[in-house]
Amino acid sequence: MSGAKGVSGKGASGKGVGGKGGAKGDLATDITASLVVFLVALPLCIGVAVASGVPAELGIISGVIGGLVVGAVKGSTLQVSGPAAGLAALVAETVAEVGVTMLGVIVLFSGLLQIVLGLVRLGRMFQAISVAVVQGMLAGIGVPLMFSQAYPMADAKAPGTALENMAGIPGLLAGVLTNPQAMIATLLGVVTIVLSFVWKKVPGPAGKIPAALVAVGIGMVVAALPGVDVKTLQVGNLLNSVQVPGAEQFAGLADGTIITAILTFTVIASAESLFTAAAVDRMHNGPRTRYNTELIAQGAGNTVAGFLGALPITAVVARSSANVQAGAKTRLSRTLHGLWLLLFALLLPQVLALIPISVLAGVLVHSGWKLFGPAEFPKMWRQDRGEFAVMTLTMLVIVATALLEGVLFGLAAGIVLAALRMSQTVIRQHVEQDTAKVVMAGNATFLRLPKVIDALEAAAASGKPRIRLDLTGVTHLDHACRNQVEEFTAQQRGLGLRVELLMPGEAKQAADPGPAPAPLPRRPVSGQEAVEPPPWPTADAEWFYLDTRPLPEEHARSPLVG
Repeated sequence: MSGAKGVSGKGASGKGVGGKGGAKGDLATDITASLVVFLVALPLCIGVAVASGVPAELGIISGVIGGLVVGAVKGSTLQVSGPAAGLAALVAETVAEVGVTMLGVIVLFSGLLQIVLGLVRLGRMFQAISVAVVQGMLAGIGVPLMFSQAYPMADAKAPGTALENMAGIPGLLAGVLTNPQAMIATLLGVVTIVLSFVWKKVPGPAGKIPAALVAVGIGMVVAALPGVDVKTLQVGNLLNSVQVPGAEQFAGLADGTIITAILTFTVIASAESLFTAAAVDRMHNGPRTRYNTELIAQGAGNTVAGFLGALPITAVVARSSANVQAGAKTRLSRTLHGLWLLLFALLLPQVLALIPISVLAGVLVHSGWKLFGPAEFPKMWRQDRGEFAVMTLTMLVIVATALLEGVLFGLAAGIVLAALRMSQTVIRQHVEQDTAKVVMAGNATFLRLPKVIDALEAAAASGKPRIRLDLTGVTHLDHACRNQVEEFTAQQRGLGLRVELLMPGEAKQAADPGPAPAPLPRRPVSGQEAVEPPPWPTADAEWFYLDTRPLPEEHARSPLVG
């Protein structure tokens, strides 16, 4: 691709990227970028695990796999993968329903299914999903995530479903106001959220430090103060947390709930990864993502993560954008960040135990807000109100039910909207002397059948003895509309009315009539040259079909009728 050539060729500095100077510069930049991504990924991996209702170590394992396995494959150059906040609510719901021991099997087979989809080259299929559905899906993930993490921010436990969590917010606030320690925890979460919004505006080198890392540092200091008793992260041994699925877990594949979970994880994780890939490609001028290869890479990562009983992996926007902004040039940066995660968890696990839970919850509330994207709703309203309706309905159904149901509903709504817009039928009605005329153009499908019936009935109710139906401008006439028009024509003729019917095929015949008949001689008009009539009627000529059926005496006129 041209983008790839531009990266491997000589840059503006005159040094080829592939040369010694360029290679050394890229290596140093990629190592620095990997450290930045590591600092962003560490609190997110832990926070997503906590929000998912699984041990924190499983989040770190998934982060390591996202770097060392997914990052090493040549699918995307700068996209970073790991456990995603977007799947936290789905994972939590699944774990609550089938247990954490079944999570590995679900993730494992989701990964295998992703590999199959990539091998049969269906990676780009996910790009065909409506943007409104995608944005509605993200918003539907973000809203429940924010409300569910409001409880850990106050060192409390969330009631359950998204609607229950929303309904319980007033009671949560009342409990915070009466509990000093809960208030301290909540303030730490609020400070984390505020820092996440404003820290990037801090001038100088300090602004380059990830806001989440700054918040974690502040939280650790506050948690260590005398008299402060907030909940901190409970971290165990990384290797001991590995849960390889056994025969009992694989036997659960006969359960329809497990199959549904596998399909849901596959669709959502694949869509989120490939949508992120498209977004990351817009952030840089390097090599473009190879979607099928990237889908295989994501599948390989999830297969390994499932085998180890860890969290599902997707591409993540926050880590990917941090990688791009840090100046990364090659896959090395996204691969190395997994190595740093592994070394940190193995060598410094005691540091993780000092992190307050409320700070991690604050990080995820900010992530939920970005997923929700409130600015996207008025923007979509201005651009396309039909798509706005699809986006809003998708979000509401996800919040009210579950992720899979909401996405399926959104896809169905998007298809209906597309069908309605493709079925644009223009119908003009007017009366000329003794004729009621109906002219149709566009696509006449069953979706526009009520409009067609209204026009036909209005023509019949006009009281004129002659009706002219001109459908030559219709580009597509489906069976339902054709049947309705033909039944109407037969019915009106049976009542003695003269009905002229011009069907779309007749216009085609007029355009290509075949051998023309010999022209009839015509008497010259005085003062003018003799004008030869066209050899065949054109599309705008008056068309008549010969109807040999006898008419009632009161209607006996010319035998030429529609």
